[in-house]
Amino acid sequence: MLRVQSVWHQYNGQPPLQFQNWAVNQGEQWLLLGNSGSGKTTLMHIITGLLKPTAGDIIIGDQLVYGLPAAKLDAFRGRNIGIVFQQPHLISSLTVTENLLIAQHFAGLPQDKKRIEEVLVSLNMADKRSIKPQQLSQGQMQRIAIARAVINKPALLVADEPTSSLDDVNTKAVLDLLIQQSELNHATLIIATHDHRVKEKFTLQYTLNG
Repeated sequence: MLRVQSVWHQYNGQPPLQFQNWAVNQGEQWLLLGNSGSGKTTLMHIITGLLKPTAGDIIIGDQLVYGLPAAKLDAFRGRNIGIVFQQPHLISSLTVTENLLIAQHFAGLPQDKKRIEEVLVSLNMADKRSIKPQQLSQGQMQRIAIARAVINKPALLVADEPTSSLDDVNTKAVLDLLIQQSELNHATLIIATHDHRVKEKFTLQYTLNG
């Protein structure tokens, strides 16, 4: 489903970050572990098509990700990869429903309000459909960020440090929701973290040195 092959990346004037080859099967749930500065976010950005590596290949399904021109890469990412960032990055001037409609639009998909309702119900957020982000709690905003990530039924769901700013109760809730949503949508799940509270829920782990 996902292959990381001979990938390394170097920022200007910095030692190169080298990543071991990695193969992930469809539907698996992985933790990407490593200390701060080990390259977790860099690798997540490379996997999701946000950062072209200095060398190496990312293959999702049968698609060589960086073989796509920029416009097609954007559309491919929108349809096949769901991303949950550490901060929700919702558009504050739009309602919850409008934020999810935008995600469909950016992927080149038609509006599907039935799908939006389905996802909001599964996350117990249907009553917030007309609310703007500033009216939501931190935990609620993270739920909407998860809704946005899964709205287009991606094959790959990734989350970059999704629990680092959450208390224990919200950490458990977000992890349970990510696992639940990956299973509901038959998506492969990768969570990058250095949060030790997360480790006990995952048996598959890919650890970066550094």
